[in-house]
Amino acid sequence: MPKLWNETIGAHRRAVRDATLDTTAALAAEHGLASVTMSQIAEATGIGRATLYKYFPDVEAILVAWHERQVASHLEQLAEVRDRAGGAGERLQAVLEAYAHISHEHHGTELAALLHRGEHVARARQHLKGFIRDLLAEGAKTGDLRNDVAPDELASYCLHALTAAASLPSKAAVRRLVAVTLDGLRPPR
Repeated sequence: MPKLWNETIGAHRRAVRDATLDTTAALAAEHGLASVTMSQIAEATGIGRATLYKYFPDVEAILVAWHERQVASHLEQLAEVRDRAGGAGERLQAVLEAYAHISHEHHGTELAALLHRGEHVARARQHLKGFIRDLLAEGAKTGDLRNDVAPDELASYCLHALTAAASLPSKAAVRRLVAVTLDGLRPPR
């Protein structure tokens, strides 16, 4: 098969998959999880049901794939934030602020309750913990952050503390939570 043909088929499959993910998430948000059917998804996406079943076995599988894509996008966003900031302390602050704001914006829905149970979430959480741990270790080496507590423990502290961002009423409250969390990371006097 010519290379162009393979690229075209691959691009088409990605486009169908992306359209299916986006359509399903929109239908679930609009009508609720329990009322979304494979037939509705196929019709709204503009593909046949048989084609849809070639991609996904059921609605839950589509939503899990959508969530995996969202999580990967958030991790990429955090890496970009880290790479734009200056020193170790600034990078950590930028990442923690971005993470807290993501948590604040994406919380409390029926969809989140279903999807935050998956294995992909556990893997992403481990990735995020390692990501923050590395920033903490770097900051401890430069003296910007405390070195009397293991970076792995401090990473857990950060993630647990910033989980509270999901229930806060405003972005200003999220910023205050990040500031308090960062205070706990500074070297003892």
